[in-house]
Amino acid sequence: MRRISFLLYPGYSVMALAATSVFETANQTKGAMLYDVEFISLNGGPVNTSSGMSVHSGSLHQHGGDTLIVGGGEHPHPTPSQLIEFIRDAPERYHRIVAICTGAFLLAEAGLLNGRQATTHWRSAAELHRQYPRIKVDADKIFVKDGAFWTSAGMTAGIDLSLQLLEDDHGVELAKNVARKLVVYHRRTGGQSQYSTLLEMSPESDRMQKVISYIRENLPKDLTVEVLADIAHLSPRQFSRSFYQETGQTPAKAVQSIRVETARSILEQSQHSVEEVARQTGFSDRNHMRRAFLRTFGLPPQALRSQKP
Repeated sequence: MRRISFLLYPGYSVMALAATSVFETANQTKGAMLYDVEFISLNGGPVNTSSGMSVHSGSLHQHGGDTLIVGGGEHPHPTPSQLIEFIRDAPERYHRIVAICTGAFLLAEAGLLNGRQATTHWRSAAELHRQYPRIKVDADKIFVKDGAFWTSAGMTAGIDLSLQLLEDDHGVELAKNVARKLVVYHRRTGGQSQYSTLLEMSPESDRMQKVISYIRENLPKDLTVEVLADIAHLSPRQFSRSFYQETGQTPAKAVQSIRVETARSILEQSQHSVEEVARQTGFSDRNHMRRAFLRTFGLPPQALRSQKP
């Protein structure tokens, strides 16, 4: 039996606890205690979540378990040093360390993600990179595994991540059965950028905001790094570095994402042909746009249009 420890703190989002349903359902499906789920906190006792609901917890202990899960929420300010120390030492006591949503910031503060790939909610990805530049932040992934360290995007992405933990532990068939019972995808298609609105990138500097505006207003044009660097009045190297620091994305990735988001919006709100939408948004042809849609949404343009209510 594997022990799954959820690390709680005041302001912890109750949505992060949705991941417990994967382990509970796995136990029910197999008719055996595959997982023992526990809740722990700095001082033990009741912990108030962000919704006001109180969750009873045990105190931090030294015997560890199989998996430590740190959820997102309103992190305590300043974060108690004992909590960060516990997380920092967790790899000595747990085989896997997991962060759901903005829980990645606590793992980052403990230094566990330095030099590693990680993700978090797309709204917080740029901030994670700004605060902890040694982390290789992927703002689009639903979840990321780097060795023993796992991070997920938004709160519900913790379910996707937990299904993968289950699959690693007990095989694909059980993970599929649990996903069916929970009425969720076994493996969700696409990345989390599909849930943003034109990614809502909000760089701090005026010059990068100007670049984002230029991209959105000139999608049919050739938007190379050199062109965008000239808009920002920086060298291509300086521009690429600054753009990534402020948005968490490379310029090329941002251009592609904004083109895809804009194309989806046009498809949903108009009757323009796929060829015309591709032309308006800067794709070389419909096949180029189709490949981009498959990477982002897991579906071709026509399928997304057919799903429109």
